[in-house]
Amino acid sequence: MADLTLTAKNPTALKVDALVVGTCSTSDGVAVVADQLPDALVRQIETLAPRLGVTGSPDEVRRLPAGDGVAADVVVLAGLGERAPDGTFSREVLRSAAGAATRELAGTDTVAVALPAVDEDELAAVVEGALLGAYSYTRYRTGKDTKAAVGSIQVVTSFARSARAKAAVARGEVLAAAVHGTRDLVNDAPNELYPAAFADAARAAVKTLGVKGVKVTVLDDKQLAAGGYGGLVGVGQGSSRGPRLVKLVYAPAKATQKVAIVGKGITFDTGGISLKPPASMPTMKSDMAGAAAVLHTVLAAARLGLPVAVTGYLCLAENMPGGNAQRPADVVTIRGGKTVEVTNTDAEGRLVMADGLVAAVEDGHDIVLDIATLTGAQMVALGNRTSGVMGTDAVRDEVKAAADVAGEAFWPMPMPAELKAGLKSTVADMVNSAPSRWGGMLFAAHFLKEFVGDTPWAHLDIAGPSYNEGSSFGYTPAGGTGVGVRTMLAFLEGRSER
Repeated sequence: MADLTLTAKNPTALKVDALVVGTCSTSDGVAVVADQLPDALVRQIETLAPRLGVTGSPDEVRRLPAGDGVAADVVVLAGLGERAPDGTFSREVLRSAAGAATRELAGTDTVAVALPAVDEDELAAVVEGALLGAYSYTRYRTGKDTKAAVGSIQVVTSFARSARAKAAVARGEVLAAAVHGTRDLVNDAPNELYPAAFADAARAAVKTLGVKGVKVTVLDDKQLAAGGYGGLVGVGQGSSRGPRLVKLVYAPAKATQKVAIVGKGITFDTGGISLKPPASMPTMKSDMAGAAAVLHTVLAAARLGLPVAVTGYLCLAENMPGGNAQRPADVVTIRGGKTVEVTNTDAEGRLVMADGLVAAVEDGHDIVLDIATLTGAQMVALGNRTSGVMGTDAVRDEVKAAADVAGEAFWPMPMPAELKAGLKSTVADMVNSAPSRWGGMLFAAHFLKEFVGDTPWAHLDIAGPSYNEGSSFGYTPAGGTGVGVRTMLAFLEGRSER
């Protein structure tokens, strides 16, 4: 990850490869938003902007020769869009602009970022964005033209010596490391990241990051069978590489809250016997994004020393159509005794999550969150950039508030009572797949709710936003996005203040 420091020096004096400043759209064209740049350079940029195609719109990043009076090699214009009515820019706009700039500057050694942050909260957004954008996944690349992420970043601010600003940098580094770690796992090839390998990666992450106070335990396929984890066993039985349940416990001595977070970890999803179309397969390595987010959220909470007890459950399996794969019409018994008729083997995520949710409730928590790439219906309803959140009203709204603070797009969704009737089975306690294609995301939430009892709970469906199949934007790269980590960490921080 890029090394980030704060500086109060005049940005024109910084000898860096690139100096990032803001531009915004105005009724007259484009305005440069940067203090201490030479007036002549500002006038030149604003005059030439229309002819250079510079608009100041969000996500626009353009490089120009620095010219006289600027020590940097190039000046980089990062679009901020239009100012708010009060003349400012939102924290998410600043976060996105900083991230777009560092993302576009991949391969650059030294970068200075001079965006308009009027207080430490806005500065924190710039720091986060700059670090989130400085990401590159190169594990399998061998070519010399591969661009690594930005090497070092200086953020220009008058708050450089402020204790709050320094704390913002420390938190931003932990947050970005968690998001990057999640992205890495999602981007890893499924032939290398299977359930047992994921479990090993969880153990290694605790050691590599030097996280103290996190205990990791792993149940293998034999232990899962003996423990009655029928969802994990059933989904994983078609693969030669058995399922795992990884439990990570962070329990600080003075914790006043106990929170469980459960993550779906299907390391590859073929759909099983209910086979997916070939075109839908390549991105199914990302079906473990929820578990990856849970792992790194727990580690981030521990690194920040939050006074909240957090237990993460990684529900890991590979859904393959092998000779021993579960069949449509099979009945499985979830941990705790409830039975499920499998009407669709491609609705497997909710089966492994059911086991994890029961385990979380058995262990006793004040609140349970789960996060999963659960349904294609999420994308139908909300698109590829907005996640859905359902559950107990108060917890659902608390997650939405945390997402707003973190800068992630989540939208509260209902759980209409009439959809619950679709759970009925003629041979078991319930079915795993909706009888109708309508409201699939909401039906899945009803299924999960059957396994949390009266425990306050929220379900985060990140199916679309977890993996970016299109072009990069803002601080979001192509491939794994790391979505959910920032929201869950903000949620835990909010709980720690109660």
